[in-house]
Amino acid sequence: MTASHRQPVALTKAYRLLNHGPTVLVSASHGGRRNIMAAAWAMPLDFDPPKVAVVLDKSTWTRELLEGAGSFALQVPVRAQLDLTEALGNSSGREIVEKSGQDKFAAYGLSTFAGTATDAPLLEGCAAWLECRLLPEPAIQQRYDLFLGEVIAAQADERVFSNGRWHFDGHDELRTLHHVAGGHFIIDGEAVDARPLPR
Repeated sequence: MTASHRQPVALTKAYRLLNHGPTVLVSASHGGRRNIMAAAWAMPLDFDPPKVAVVLDKSTWTRELLEGAGSFALQVPVRAQLDLTEALGNSSGREIVEKSGQDKFAAYGLSTFAGTATDAPLLEGCAAWLECRLLPEPAIQQRYDLFLGEVIAAQADERVFSNGRWHFDGHDELRTLHHVAGGHFIIDGEAVDARPLPR
């Protein structure tokens, strides 16, 4: 995907980028270090201002960087990134740096681009990107590993998201991923609209 396919998404519609429950990639950058990981438990929380929630285990390096930076990004990976998503979820950025001196981005040969509102690296090839300001809630972060963010910038691939709607027909490799367990994913299928029932 090239930058020409990325379009800004109105913040009032940003929740729709996650409303269908996709697996996300969480990235953060702090103190000259950066990392990216997969997370299956993420969701939109509010419309205006748009807010999101994501669960990040205490052991993850991304969590440490996110807390230090006070910001993070959620990316919506696609079918073409299935193996990469699994690898990013099952590898430790901290261990990769200790063993090779490279971060996950270099180790996996990932292309990134700069966002407009945070320092979190954004991964090329995804279907959507949400840049978030951390809404500090130390009690729930420590007790439940739950992090809240306010979406302050959002973009999507216009080939599959426009006018506030997902439309994947003709773009099977850009369908989003839904993690079930143990490396098993479901790919988004047909989009349908409900019709009002007579009363």
